[in-house]
Amino acid sequence: MVVENYLNEDFGVVKSKHSSSEVLQKWRDVCFLVKNPKRRFRFTANLSKRQEAAAMRSTNHNNQEKLRVAVLVSKAAFQFTLGGQPSDYTVPAEVKAAGFQICGDELGSIVEGRDFNKLKFHGGIDGIAEKLCTSTNNGLSTDSDLNRRQEIYGINKFTESEGRSFWVFVWEALQDMTLMILGVCAFVSLIVGITMEGWPKGAHDGLGIVASILLVVFVTATSDYRQSLQFKDLDKEKQKISIQITRNGYRQKMSIYDLLPGDIIHLAIGDQVPADGLFVSGFSVLIDESSLTGESEPVMVTAENPFLLSGTKVQDGSCKMMVTTVGMRTQWGKLMATLSEGGDDETPLQVKLNGVATIIGKIGLLFAVVTFAVLVQGLLNRKWQEGTHWSWSGDEALEMLDFFAVAVTIVVVAVPEGLPLAVTLSLAFAMKKMMNEKALVRHLAACETMGSATSICSDKTGTLTTNHMTVVKSCICMNVKEVREPKDAFSMCSELPDSAVKLLLQSIFNNTGGEIVVNKAGKYEILGTPTDTALLEFGLSLGGDFQAERQASKLVKVEPFNSVKKRMGVVVELPEGGFRAHCKGASEIILAACDKVINVNGEIVPLDKACANHLTDTINQFASEALRTLCLAYMELENGFSAENPIPVSGYTCIGIVGIKDPVRPGVKESVAVCRSAGIAVRMVTGDNINTAKAIARECGILTDDGLAIEGPDFREKSEEEMLELIPKLQLMARSSPLDKHTLVKHLRNSLGEVVAVTGDGTNDAPALHEADIGLAMGIAGTEVAKESADVIILDDNFSTIVTVAKWGRSVYVNIQKFVQFQLTVNVVALIVNFSSACLTGTAPLTAVQLLWVNMIMDTLGALALATEPPNDDLMKRSPVGRKGNFISNVMWRNILGQSIYQLLVIWLLQTKGKAIFHLEGQDSDLILNTLIFNTFVFCQVFNEISSREMEEIDVFKGILKNYVFVGVLSCTVIFQILIIEYLGTFANTSPLTLSQWFLSVVIGFFGMPIAAALKMIPV
Repeated sequence: MVVENYLNEDFGVVKSKHSSSEVLQKWRDVCFLVKNPKRRFRFTANLSKRQEAAAMRSTNHNNQEKLRVAVLVSKAAFQFTLGGQPSDYTVPAEVKAAGFQICGDELGSIVEGRDFNKLKFHGGIDGIAEKLCTSTNNGLSTDSDLNRRQEIYGINKFTESEGRSFWVFVWEALQDMTLMILGVCAFVSLIVGITMEGWPKGAHDGLGIVASILLVVFVTATSDYRQSLQFKDLDKEKQKISIQITRNGYRQKMSIYDLLPGDIIHLAIGDQVPADGLFVSGFSVLIDESSLTGESEPVMVTAENPFLLSGTKVQDGSCKMMVTTVGMRTQWGKLMATLSEGGDDETPLQVKLNGVATIIGKIGLLFAVVTFAVLVQGLLNRKWQEGTHWSWSGDEALEMLDFFAVAVTIVVVAVPEGLPLAVTLSLAFAMKKMMNEKALVRHLAACETMGSATSICSDKTGTLTTNHMTVVKSCICMNVKEVREPKDAFSMCSELPDSAVKLLLQSIFNNTGGEIVVNKAGKYEILGTPTDTALLEFGLSLGGDFQAERQASKLVKVEPFNSVKKRMGVVVELPEGGFRAHCKGASEIILAACDKVINVNGEIVPLDKACANHLTDTINQFASEALRTLCLAYMELENGFSAENPIPVSGYTCIGIVGIKDPVRPGVKESVAVCRSAGIAVRMVTGDNINTAKAIARECGILTDDGLAIEGPDFREKSEEEMLELIPKLQLMARSSPLDKHTLVKHLRNSLGEVVAVTGDGTNDAPALHEADIGLAMGIAGTEVAKESADVIILDDNFSTIVTVAKWGRSVYVNIQKFVQFQLTVNVVALIVNFSSACLTGTAPLTAVQLLWVNMIMDTLGALALATEPPNDDLMKRSPVGRKGNFISNVMWRNILGQSIYQLLVIWLLQTKGKAIFHLEGQDSDLILNTLIFNTFVFCQVFNEISSREMEEIDVFKGILKNYVFVGVLSCTVIFQILIIEYLGTFANTSPLTLSQWFLSVVIGFFGMPIAAALKMIPV
């Protein structure tokens, strides 16, 4: 198809994400006849602002390099000065009056400048805490005046551009070039008309155009303003980020926007640092500063390098941090203020529709020029025959002006400025509705791309399962027990040797990323991942005391769990002296690191073949019951162990194995079945044991008899050819690493041409989320790093919500197709009617005012009616569009051409035989006939709009009354059409019609519906 080829060549280069600035600029340059650039490009990326942000990042990077050198120099200088004061600092009077001993600018210069001298001068971290009236243990006290603190140090928000008022949108709608030209025509028409015929008769034509322009402007502005409010609401939702903090000695969750200098916050792997601050305590903290400086090499943060910058991300480890600087005092705040003005990338559909608008605009301009030339030639021929070509009357000047107004209005109708904006309208509507269904769309393009998805790679834990974990089985000291109830755990504890119980509790309470804290209500609360929470609950049910266990031994080193190593390890210094390492993780990996085991009597014995087989069988048995299995082990270390030494990876003694139940979410099996019927392949990619994964995958309906299950280590050893052969049959990948997930996504997209959606929650999932066409991050279990890499956040972590996103994505795509089909039909008919009439009769039946009304019906009102149609279940019974589907399909061309031919034939019949059919005579016969043509044309569009609700289904009335917007738009169109014909004829060049004329106009329009139904039966 010629149109598709043109669109793909010039407007098909923009991807759903990660398009370069050059690509984004290219299609803008190709756009032709843009009537209103401000409106057309409103929802596209602001490339100049993005360049500013890139320049700012580059500056930050250069500054960081200078700072590193400065830090080394200042350290050396500090050794020489032997504690000499680096500067004389005076506390500002207002800061002192508020009870603080340090100001915001000084704090900013310490952290942002990484200034060790100043930090030492102010007494280190404890000194700064004292000057900020806070405690590194208990955090801020709410008894103090937090409002005063806010006044002195500011709030943790960056400056955002103010929301635009309704009148700004009115002003932007008035920037339309063609409307301005029509405004000039109206002004000239008023002057000439009043001069010739006096007031008010001579002003009717001019005032009619002015009133039409104002109506178009206000309806357009209202629609655009409502869209902007929807996007504003969605932006607020995107900014809802919480973090764990300590205030008044209690741990609690709080919005990052409520943070104040002096707050103590708890950061873990995957968190984004929400403000500038100083490291208080922690282990193995690696910070990724690339978002701020562009530097990809992570920075180790320790007591020697305690500076943490807002906007950077915790790549590994965990720590406590004291907030020092917030909001616009931070580099991140300044960068975000610029970035927020950069806007979202335009979506591929927006760009394609800009291409459609460009093609039609070129054709429309040609038609307008030819129409104007034909009309002027007709007038000149008449004057030549009358011999009056040298003398011009006011009426003839007005006639010439009318011709020009008609030509300009043809351009107004021909250039479908609303096409690209209809995408935004539909996306805004869908995003708002999806928000109510627990899906937060971060990028516009994801909404439409999800409608083309052919493959979903889903995590197991928390997405397909509930993420509410409990230990239900255990094998401690080689003894398998069920521990579903607290009494089971208590009886098991009484049967185990004391030494084994002590080791088990030490392992559970020290080797964990979770904590048991006292909340505001004074009750104990378990914090941490669901796995850590399950183990801590198990420890408590065994009679353990978390606080006592943590105080009894000192943590020397922590290696947090990550999905590559699939293990977590700690080293503790024992109260009686010596060091002990504990590790836990994937059962087969930890068991392979063990050479000893604790037997039934609590004795440490070598892990012989019989014991190893018993434990392996236990792991497989637990896994076949769909339980997650974890192995716990320990080893004694030599006294000379240092925190710089790595934790050993072998030589452990196995304490035992636990089986954790994580039930499948209700409705997942049905959702997977819906995906299958929709042509979307669902694959499970998990880090779990393959037997556990198989059991869950079968329960969900993902793994079928002819499907393939494989482990990550086996998958990554395959050659390219082998991978391409097995991936189409692959339904489950277990024990996968983030790199395996990334490889799978890459092959699905690039080699097999699939449109891939991927779920992820961890920091290491970020590359796969970034690579996928649609990255879906988990809202509850997901880290901030994962959420930032994602396109959609699934707020309830539920697989069924992903299916809802796919349904809405398809709805957006289909709605835009319906609107394009409707608009192109109106365009074709309006252009050909005025052009052919001008050529054949020397007059245009549709005047400027009438064409403006038609333009509004098909543009703003049409978009409102068709682009906001909610999805139905039938959408998920069709095959996905995929990567290479034509946007303007053969089905659409069939409907457009069929409906256009019918409407053109009807209007041609009315033009040639109308007077005879309706027995029209006298001087008003032409006016009445043109009114009939206009009325019939409008009702053809009204019924065509109803037919456009379904492009292939004959029943177009299904669910029509549930779509209040559609019913409201149609009702307004009909009511306003009656007003134009019956009461506003003076301004709109119409004449009141009789009942029989009204009836025939409506019937002719209605007959378009059975014709549309008949067209749908023609196969294409």
